[in-house]
Amino acid sequence: MVAKLMQGFWPAVARIILRNRILILILVAATTVFLALQWKNIQLSNTEVNILPDDHIASIQYNIFTGLFGEEGNAIVFAIRDPKLFNPDNFNRWNKFSKQLEAFPEVDFVVSTDNLQVLVKDNEKQEFVIDDFIQENPTSPEEVTQLKEHLLQELPFYNGLIYNPESETIQTIAYLDKDIVNTSVRNEFILNDLGDLVKNFEEETQLDMHVSGMPYIRTWNTKSIVDEIGIFIMAALLVTSLIFFFFFRSFRATFISMCVVIIGVMWAFGILGLLQYEITILTALIPPLIIVIGIPNCIFLINKYQQEVKKHGNQALSLQRVISKIGNATLMTNITTASGFATFIILDSDLLKEFGIVASINIVGIFILSLLIIPIIYSFMALPKTKHLKHLNKRWIDFFVNWMERMVRDHRIGVYISSVAILVLSIIGIYQIEITGSRIEDLPKNTHYFKDIRFFEEEFDGIMPMEIVVDTKRKNGAFKPATLRRMDQLGQVIQETPELSRPVSVVDLIKYSKQAFYNGIPKYYQLPTSQENTFIMDMVRKSSADGDLLESFMDSTGQTARLTTFLKDVKIDRMEEIEMDIQKSITKFFPQERYDVFMTGKALLFLKGTRYLVKNLLISLALAIGLISLFMAYLFRSFRMIIISLVPNLLPLVITAGLMGYLGIPIKPSTILVFSIAFGISVDDTIHFLAKYRQELTAHRWHIKKSVYAALRETGVSMFYTSIVLFFGFSVFIISDFGGTKALGGLVSATLLFAMLANLILLPSLLLSLERSIANKQVLKKPQIDILPKEEEGDTNDK
Repeated sequence: MVAKLMQGFWPAVARIILRNRILILILVAATTVFLALQWKNIQLSNTEVNILPDDHIASIQYNIFTGLFGEEGNAIVFAIRDPKLFNPDNFNRWNKFSKQLEAFPEVDFVVSTDNLQVLVKDNEKQEFVIDDFIQENPTSPEEVTQLKEHLLQELPFYNGLIYNPESETIQTIAYLDKDIVNTSVRNEFILNDLGDLVKNFEEETQLDMHVSGMPYIRTWNTKSIVDEIGIFIMAALLVTSLIFFFFFRSFRATFISMCVVIIGVMWAFGILGLLQYEITILTALIPPLIIVIGIPNCIFLINKYQQEVKKHGNQALSLQRVISKIGNATLMTNITTASGFATFIILDSDLLKEFGIVASINIVGIFILSLLIIPIIYSFMALPKTKHLKHLNKRWIDFFVNWMERMVRDHRIGVYISSVAILVLSIIGIYQIEITGSRIEDLPKNTHYFKDIRFFEEEFDGIMPMEIVVDTKRKNGAFKPATLRRMDQLGQVIQETPELSRPVSVVDLIKYSKQAFYNGIPKYYQLPTSQENTFIMDMVRKSSADGDLLESFMDSTGQTARLTTFLKDVKIDRMEEIEMDIQKSITKFFPQERYDVFMTGKALLFLKGTRYLVKNLLISLALAIGLISLFMAYLFRSFRMIIISLVPNLLPLVITAGLMGYLGIPIKPSTILVFSIAFGISVDDTIHFLAKYRQELTAHRWHIKKSVYAALRETGVSMFYTSIVLFFGFSVFIISDFGGTKALGGLVSATLLFAMLANLILLPSLLLSLERSIANKQVLKKPQIDILPKEEEGDTNDK
């Protein structure tokens, strides 16, 4: 019943499209205008996406931390490593730079040599007060040298915070207003005002200033993503149009196809705006993806139209057959492609969920556009001339088809042996893959901000914050000597870890207070003894100077303290080792019955998020395979057909994974995406080939060889065309400066190339070897839905 209904469905669709051409074009134009008006809602991603779901323990702990101490990633750091900084003019200009920074409303406060706070003891009042590090601007080299020696030798509190004593690098820290850290105001400030400020300083002093910090990196990273969108779109249009023209040698066909995909790109941006999704590193890929995926649809339809015209020269009949015979097959292939992207929707990651939703919607949208626009536009044009049909009779295509047929007919055993050998080698390579990656690994390596990240790692041991929160479970518990001693012990463990910076906490302030109590002598920078503790802590509590500083290190009740360190760019496996070592120390130093202690921070969220994402993406891939298997079962009603259809599509995934192992490409979020995307696209060729094969079986009265060879000749050329377009289309992502995007483009291209060979050689070989029993027993039942209409089965073409 369903089969009969579907058999008449597509001819009816063809009649509706061709009889309502003007109305449909008006509706397409109106939809395009409507979606274009939604572009105003498109925003750049200003927030750092948390991959973990909100109910994950790491997310909960991070929210607790920000509730107590606020956003921890709001610092921008500036540093200079040059002896010329310490001449009076340059040094005073450096301090003026700090004043200029603090004058901006976007900056909350600045820590620099200009406003450095020096803790001193007021003997008369018996309390600590704050003195200025710089009383007057120095006018001579001797005065600057004196200030430098005072900073480097007598203020250990600022060691690793403001200066590096070994290289004499000086740093200024600007803390942005926490209300603007995740808004577009941050981007405007950093790209415009801050950029001009740094440029003017460098021009006046001829000193090289290094700038970094999470807000700074995120802003420039976002700008790089936006800049690449236009490059990708132009590159994808150029590559696909050149390949299309090479195959068809028709400016008219190329122009029509480009119009279709350009409208598809406009729809993609419009849907992003309509759903009010931000442009992220993934959603930025969707417009060029639509171009790459849309062009094969155009190839299917135009190629079929030209074949029909060549056959009988009747334009109306040709257009009707294009829609009725290619529409269903193309719909099915687009649905499988969309399914590969749609599996991301089930994940808890907003980043992947939004990517999956927009990509799957637009893949269906580009199918609708191509099915409507191409037949309608051709209906208004004259029939293609003979020169436009020459590409259908190219000698090299005949050579290619003959080669495929010869491999399947004469070298089937060799095909199987080669496939098994490649499979074994790939499995060996898979065992060499590591699940790794780092927070900045995929950032553009040739940018100034990436080089500055490496500079700050070298000078100050990293810029990625990691926090340890110590809840003492009682008011003012953080001041207790036992708590301070335990935090100091934990700090020593952190300081001995080469990938972590010197930790900063209330312990350092108490040590500084003792140094100030002993008139600033550096050797007394240590925790008070039990005898000293009483009167030093009394002075700390009643001193307004210490009170101002304490706000950064503990909550208002004194119950919860924080210990801040910074992590270098390390691989995930090393990051896990560091986490385990610190967790062991926490368990050792802080009894659970007296303290609640946990680690958090952006660095740790990245670690947890990457592991979580890899696990869920593997689930997504398994779901994609399962969905498409069910789809095949529904169409062909044969378990063996499901196996036959999956083998040539799973083998390329295994080969790609093996290559990743041999080439040292790790499994990480940017590379695990490859498998779901490539599988959803590569299975399209399988559907087209099997659809034609089943049709030929009926036409040739279940004669296996004739059916396979006929299907191979009919579909092989178009499968080659579309695979080449997809290969070079995805290859444009290799020009990206982002490591993840580059890996995605290269690996998907390689996978699709392997899939093309598997579908053209291995799949027909399997059908010849394994499908005979099904045909002889007539187990291959009629499917509920015919992929291609049965009318005139003998002379139809898939593509």
